Amino acid sequence: MKNKHIVFLLGMAGFIVMADNWVVSPILPAISNNLSISPDKAGLLIAAYMIPFGIFQLVFGPLADRFGKKLIIAFSIVVFTITTGLCAFGTGLVDLGAYRALTGVFAASVMPISLALIADIFPLEERQTAIGTFMGISFLGQGLSMATGGIISYFLNWRGVFAVYAVLSLIPAIFLLKNYKSIPSSQNRESKFIAPYAQLLGKPESLLTYLLVVLEGFFIVGSFSYIGTYISQIHGFNYLAIGLIMTAFGLMTVVGGRLGGKLTHRIGARKLLTLGLFLAVISDAGIYLAGKNPAALVASVGLLGLGFIFTHSTLLTRATEFAQKSRGAAMSLVAFCFMGGGGVGTAMGAGIIRTHGLENLFLAYCLALFGTLILSFALIRGQVVPMNQAQAMTQAK
Repeated sequence: MKNKHIVFLLGMAGFIVMADNWVVSPILPAISNNLSISPDKAGLLIAAYMIPFGIFQLVFGPLADRFGKKLIIAFSIVVFTITTGLCAFGTGLVDLGAYRALTGVFAASVMPISLALIADIFPLEERQTAIGTFMGISFLGQGLSMATGGIISYFLNWRGVFAVYAVLSLIPAIFLLKNYKSIPSSQNRESKFIAPYAQLLGKPESLLTYLLVVLEGFFIVGSFSYIGTYISQIHGFNYLAIGLIMTAFGLMTVVGGRLGGKLTHRIGARKLLTLGLFLAVISDAGIYLAGKNPAALVASVGLLGLGFIFTHSTLLTRATEFAQKSRGAAMSLVAFCFMGGGGVGTAMGAGIIRTHGLENLFLAYCLALFGTLILSFALIRGQVVPMNQAQAMTQAK
């Protein structure tokens, strides 16, 4: 099987996982109303997915390094299909939360291990293009998930969203199994579970990067998680309109993904990171100050998507440089930091909403993102090895 076909196949799996990652946000009001639970409790469904999604990165990364990346990806996408289907049968916060948690567990491997597999099979000079293609296909799933989630919820119900996604996830599952033998996958039987993480976190250049990933997930995902609820409460729009508005986030991630590489060459990765965080600050400020204006709201949602992809793609690309023999662990640590941070940020957001109100959540996270922007200046001043020195990085064993 040709390498470019492998990228497309992995991209199909990433497409459905990314779509599932974000689909609960636009249908959160529908779930809240149907199950008769408050918005802050419904928000815990997002945390129920994200926290195990983040934690199990740390399990799947070393497993992929030791037993082969394609084995972990194929197994995970099959079980992911089953657990996604189970979500359609949730009858309350507890069982639906359990199904979402299981989905998060087995979705955990797909993105980071796919990136690690791509890094294994493509030489450095071709790797950025391959990663960009994979990320573009995957984030297209995220971009479309806002609209499709809203459309399916509007014409069917929120249960139909999970049912449709389970059917769609059968496609990459079947193709992965059919082409399993032709996909190359290295194994490192000497790979350890703890040592790679200790080495990655023990180096200042990688530690700061992972810290920024945590903060990015905490405040950007924490903000995004409640945009659907904000639109419902402030504007009273139906689920279709909510999904269409939130599509601005996903579409701008696709646009930003295409622009990111060009901007990196023009202004440098560090400045692109600063730009991404700045756009996220402006987005949350825009929702807080002008979110009652529909045009300003759409613009703010789009800016959040653009800020997210500039920030995340920069940090993600840096992380591929930190290890070669333990890429599964290195990429899994990124996902753990991001999704774990997003889960905690969403859960903490529920507390802010209860005590200070929904609108003040965006003010609080706007200020927190500004603090993250200030912290990122340490990265700009050169405390992290430049991205074009990838081959000179000390490998995590």
